Amino acid sequence: MTTTPRSAGVPPRVPVSGMQLGLALPQYGALADPAAVARFATAAEDLGFASLWVGDRILAPLEPSDLYPGGGTPEHPYPKEFETFADPFTTLAAAAAVTRTARLGMSALTGPVYTPVLLARALTSLDLASSGRLDVGFGLGWLREEYFAAGVPWEGRGKRLEALLDALDALWTGDPAEHEGPQWRIAPSTVGLRPVQKPRPPVLLGGFSPPALARVGRRADGWLAGWMPKQYLNGLWSVALEAAEKAGRDPGALRRVLRINPRRGTDVETIADVLPCLEVAREEGITEVLVDLHYVAKDVDHALDLAGELISNTN
Repeated sequence: MTTTPRSAGVPPRVPVSGMQLGLALPQYGALADPAAVARFATAAEDLGFASLWVGDRILAPLEPSDLYPGGGTPEHPYPKEFETFADPFTTLAAAAAVTRTARLGMSALTGPVYTPVLLARALTSLDLASSGRLDVGFGLGWLREEYFAAGVPWEGRGKRLEALLDALDALWTGDPAEHEGPQWRIAPSTVGLRPVQKPRPPVLLGGFSPPALARVGRRADGWLAGWMPKQYLNGLWSVALEAAEKAGRDPGALRRVLRINPRRGTDVETIADVLPCLEVAREEGITEVLVDLHYVAKDVDHALDLAGELISNTN
């Protein structure tokens, strides 16, 4: 779907009954202010946002080997906002401390660059700190230099993500916990720190290729989707549903969290442009939407103003 920017006039209200709206926490670019996270999270929850999210960028190389898949060019290989990026775990911890109802999620951690034992400890601590409100989101990322900087091979990253999911399941549910694989060996161990959510926090996976969606169907609790024409959205989703059915899982239990990034120069530039996207999401049965304001907000206060505008036009 291509929307026409409507910068003038009053946008139409879009009722989103049954839809849960989420918001990206201030984490990167002009909004990268860790001291403002608590204030932002409290205000967002008070406005009625049902979930709060973080992303994950590790490095902003001067000469990256890969272009940002969301519109990178040789002159501008990735958004300038990525040059300043706060830690996702610290950001979520700050939000967990001051919120009571909003779910807290990642869209998404670059899963393969993390070791499972340290990751399980951090994620379990977040689930406990939030009284069981954590949604764990993983993707493969797109930038080789991030893998190289973390000392992790770029090749085989899909298999490494699968192994990470196996190891996390073992650490969250095993008694004793243990894992044996080519990437990690976790000796049989007592793990006293357990998540509130049983058997583990929900795991959502990103990706926009058939293998990625098949992995969602086989392994995950849902898909971290991005805004795209609905024929592609539906085509990819059908891959996940088919994979879930083949794996003996309930396709109807899979979640979809649709991410919308308003950004200048795209078909979704303003809050007014987000509204028809919400209409499409509702028509397609999507009940969870995440809106990321980092590319259009000047600072944290401006982001809250835009968040208020969004809420006021969807109720």
